[in-house]
Amino acid sequence: MSTFSGLNTATTALWAQQRGLDVTGQNIANVNTPGYTRQRAELQSVGGNVVPAVYATSNQVGQGVDADTVIRIRDAFLEGRAQLESGGTARLTVADATLAQVEQAFREPGTTGIQAKLTAVYTAWQDVANHPNDNTSSGARTAVLQSTASLVGELRTTSATLDKQWTQTRESLAVLSEDVNATAASIADLNTAIKRGVQAGLPVNELADKRDGLVLQLSAAIGATSRPGDDGQVDVVVAGATLVSGGTSVGLAFRGGLDRAAATTDPPRFVTDPGGTTVNVGGTAGGKTAALTTTIPKYLTQLDQVAQRIADEFNTAQTAGYDQAGVRGLAVLGGPGGSATVTAATIEVLLSDPAQLAAATVGPGPTSDGSNAAAIGKLQNKAGGAMSAYRQLIVGLGVEASVATSSLATQAVVSSQVDAARDSVSGVNLDEEMTNMMQFQHAYSAAARMITTIDETLDVLINRTGRVGL
Repeated sequence: MSTFSGLNTATTALWAQQRGLDVTGQNIANVNTPGYTRQRAELQSVGGNVVPAVYATSNQVGQGVDADTVIRIRDAFLEGRAQLESGGTARLTVADATLAQVEQAFREPGTTGIQAKLTAVYTAWQDVANHPNDNTSSGARTAVLQSTASLVGELRTTSATLDKQWTQTRESLAVLSEDVNATAASIADLNTAIKRGVQAGLPVNELADKRDGLVLQLSAAIGATSRPGDDGQVDVVVAGATLVSGGTSVGLAFRGGLDRAAATTDPPRFVTDPGGTTVNVGGTAGGKTAALTTTIPKYLTQLDQVAQRIADEFNTAQTAGYDQAGVRGLAVLGGPGGSATVTAATIEVLLSDPAQLAAATVGPGPTSDGSNAAAIGKLQNKAGGAMSAYRQLIVGLGVEASVATSSLATQAVVSSQVDAARDSVSGVNLDEEMTNMMQFQHAYSAAARMITTIDETLDVLINRTGRVGL
């Protein structure tokens, strides 16, 4: 290696160490930047010339160091795990929140829920059994109608609350689909910019960080995953359907009935737009779709069944007895127009006269018997009765909510462990960066000292060679 070529070697060393310091400074500057991936300058030795001649040889050691490439430190496996766990955490979060809202709608245990209202009706009937001839406005019979009306109102309120929850969830999914499409379009645009940068030899690490952050958002929103493409691009896939391919994206549209009744024949779902292919989404969208198609309808159906059982139970007992006038009792609960088929949203009280309550089992003709009222009061403890059915509903809801909360807690631990593993690889460690900074600083000083030494050598060679006696 000639003396002058040594200057080139030292110059590349200076440039490479300066490049390393620049990258280290970039890492330190972005230590608190969300989504930033630490970078590293790839130092590669530049080999000597290969001379393809038989008698011509070169004893040159090398031409220095090359630091043109700056890479992001990432683990592809951990990135893929993070996307999967992010979608799973988001889905379980929605499931837990949905069941918590359902529990709030029932307000159990408490003094304002259906169980308390139903207990009040049974208690009022027991009071009628003790005072069968009381038909004043403040009497026990009036209390039966008032407590029954309160129970009906609570059933309707609970049903309306669940219906409102269903509607709000559906509306939020329509908004979510718009956000997903905007994010997918942004990823496609970043893919295009990254491809141009890679082909032109320009730095694209910051663009890749921004794009990967958007992919992680899609993972939480719809359970998306990514796979590498050409020229630094990525493809985004949702349940086997490609949402983003290079610089192009396909939209998702939310379809389904606008209300719960219409949703039975036109279920809520996500489809590709264009194309109309149903996509089995995950993440937040998957959790909310499950809430629309399974969770909320299930508890509304069970509530309707409880309402029907309450109506059947009281009507059967009422029509088996005789009122104060000795007339066979009439149905006390029913649907619109006196229909025997009721739901929690349509149930209503059919009687308005306290004297029509069938407290007696003896008739026809006027009677002061209260044995039928006593029998109705005892229905509270009937196996398989309305109260039993409602308790089973609440117990089932509590168990499912508890399991959802436990599953979310477990998933949160797994997700946090994956994030910690990602950060250990991709995150900026200030101690490590300080060590690198000192390493590059010392290497820079050594390269500068090498240039000084070569300069002094050349000065002796040029200015003092051949001069004698000086």
